[in-house]
Amino acid sequence: MGKGGGCVPSKKRVPSGAAVEAQRDEKNAPIPVEDESHVAEPNAAVQTTSSSLPVAKLRIFIVFYSMYGHVEGLARRMKKGVDGVEGVEGFLYKVPETLPSEVLEQMNAPPKDDGIPEITAAELEEADGLLFGFPTRYGCMAAQMKAFFDSTGQLWREQKLAGKPAGFFVSTGTQGGGQETTAWTAITQLAHHGMLFVPIGYTFGAGMFKMESIRGGSPYGAGVFAGDGSREPSDMELALAEHQGKYMAAVVKRLNVA
Repeated sequence: MGKGGGCVPSKKRVPSGAAVEAQRDEKNAPIPVEDESHVAEPNAAVQTTSSSLPVAKLRIFIVFYSMYGHVEGLARRMKKGVDGVEGVEGFLYKVPETLPSEVLEQMNAPPKDDGIPEITAAELEEADGLLFGFPTRYGCMAAQMKAFFDSTGQLWREQKLAGKPAGFFVSTGTQGGGQETTAWTAITQLAHHGMLFVPIGYTFGAGMFKMESIRGGSPYGAGVFAGDGSREPSDMELALAEHQGKYMAAVVKRLNVA
């Protein structure tokens, strides 16, 4: 069992008769994004069906690296979106830091939240879906996240992550700093693992077209502008992150129809 808690999803059941026809209709329908009224209990591990049989929740791991807290802020709001979809639960994980503490102190980086566990590469296999968040470094992912992906060699050799849906969210210091290229260049990691990249496109609706204020994020995923590190995520950036969590949860549910 991974450090992030949760339970292992149940085996799929093969439907028959009329259930097959209903399932075929469902697969042709648009992917729904459920509203916030379906909020999971914080520590709930299972949901109950009409027959009172416990059914394991699908699990989405939100795996991130955050130096100044901007990516972490998006990750927390993203978990809220995931947990707002019935039958799905989000788990927050951070990747190991690669910089020595004295360097982080010189960079005025705040201490990491000890309440969020570090994830190991092997634990990725336990997720039904994955959302990876990281700041940009010259238009690509930060070295800490790249080092984590580099540690997944055994999973790659055995193709343990093949077919798993995954998405990205990012943080950049400037408006031209890589909101799109950081996610775009990260797709190579998913391709080699045979994972399914799930962008949000323009499913956020009107919020994707507003020009009245500065907003991070793109069709590739949620994003935040950090500036010199002092700028906090805006309400719109956080709302986009929550939407991405809901959207990914809906996709994961669709791919795991029993």
